[in-house]
Amino acid sequence: MAETIIISVHDGDRADFHNQVDYCIGTGRMSLALHKEYHDQLKLVQEHIGFKHIRGHGLFTDDMAIYQEFRQDFFNPDSPYEVEYNFTYLDRVMDDYRSMGLDPFLELGFMPKKMASGEQTIFYWKGNTTPPKSYEAWKDLVQALLRHLLERYGEDALSFPIEVWNEPNLPGFWYKADMDEYFKLFKESFEAIKAVDERFRVGGPAVCGGTDEKWISAFMEFCHNNSLPIDFVTRHHYTTELPERTGHYGYAELMDDEAGFKNLHSTREIIDRYPEYKGLPIHITEFNTSYIPNCPLHDTNQNAAYIAKQLSRLGDDNESYSYWTFGDVFEEMGVPFTPFHGGFGLVANGCIPKPTFWSFAFFKALKKKEGVCVHKSDNGVIMKYEDGSFRGVLFNATRQREGKDLNVSLELEAGEAEYSLVEKRVDEESCNPLKLWHSIGEPANPDEEIISLLKSAAYPAVSGSRLQSKDGRVSFELPLAENALVYFELTPSVVKADRGYDYERVMQHTH
Repeated sequence: MAETIIISVHDGDRADFHNQVDYCIGTGRMSLALHKEYHDQLKLVQEHIGFKHIRGHGLFTDDMAIYQEFRQDFFNPDSPYEVEYNFTYLDRVMDDYRSMGLDPFLELGFMPKKMASGEQTIFYWKGNTTPPKSYEAWKDLVQALLRHLLERYGEDALSFPIEVWNEPNLPGFWYKADMDEYFKLFKESFEAIKAVDERFRVGGPAVCGGTDEKWISAFMEFCHNNSLPIDFVTRHHYTTELPERTGHYGYAELMDDEAGFKNLHSTREIIDRYPEYKGLPIHITEFNTSYIPNCPLHDTNQNAAYIAKQLSRLGDDNESYSYWTFGDVFEEMGVPFTPFHGGFGLVANGCIPKPTFWSFAFFKALKKKEGVCVHKSDNGVIMKYEDGSFRGVLFNATRQREGKDLNVSLELEAGEAEYSLVEKRVDEESCNPLKLWHSIGEPANPDEEIISLLKSAAYPAVSGSRLQSKDGRVSFELPLAENALVYFELTPSVVKADRGYDYERVMQHTH
């Protein structure tokens, strides 16, 4: 038996809901944007969701070719070298982003090999994660980048947020996780950026969990002691336990989401201890369930329902929250072996939307027009609009298999009218390309015909009905299987049939 939940909405009901679902999306290293599959996946995401910013790693790594050194005497390795900058690839990437309505959320990193003080690298593509051997050279690089962006895009470039480095509290991302050295990097970078134009918005420290409270506390104290007028604070948010590794994969259990929301709120409390920074925007520049790019959870309906609950509450304390990542053209651990390899993306390789893709599309649909939130709970968000219509996202998120199905009974206060009800359903039976891929034998390299088949299983089941209000209320039920996600629109609607057309007669409901 399914548990029944009654949601009753009355005129004047209000709920605290801040929907920033479309502010920013994550990506892999920047040079991947030169791949056609990357472009196709991003185009799909923008068509259905439409994000405003995009953030990724690798802006200054050698495959982007920005930082260059040359010697006047090529045959003499001891002759002085000169520095020059090459923005060819950068321009291709930025122009493509902007053609799809995206501005960059710039992450300054990693270190160009010739500028680096050490040999430590991270990932398959070997991003150097050591400090610069010359901070003057680093500042020159940062300023050259910004001046180029201003020259190419004018004052639009001033709206590109700038984050200094990525997860310096992890020794893999920043040599020895040296806090003092990171603070030096931040201060030098901050002052160099503001010297180009003080209107650029700059923040950090982009830390992940574990030592986030320690680092954010120390970062705010450092900024306070050095009178740095930072523009925002950044951090990351992942919600699984340590993964169990088997073969190519890491299997991870979901954490208690309430503990995660409490941890996020601690950042707000730390910042607000300082009068000059109270209320400063917080940007979650990465979030997902698992923090590894080979976690099968990412491809599931469970992930979609859990992330939907996250989207309902991440705006409580945060200016934005950027899902890591939009697509599975992503190579931190090497080139993926199969289309469903547990990648971070909303889209599997082959341009196949995963269930979590629709979590974002549904929440974006809530803000396609101005409205007020009339209900928010652990199972959904409902908006009401000036034209008397309602839109909602309902979800049945579970951390583990519980066999817990829900039946949501909705009673919405509305005018005396006839309504159309449209439902879009994402659950393990109606929108689950992973299940179909398994059913046909888990082909590692599906051909065009199989990819087309998988895409056909990757879209929500859509249904509609007509309802009549009674005593000023509209009532209907929406079943939610375990880990299901449902979007609905309830709109005042009058049937305007063509002359002679009788739908009831067509369907043989009448004689």
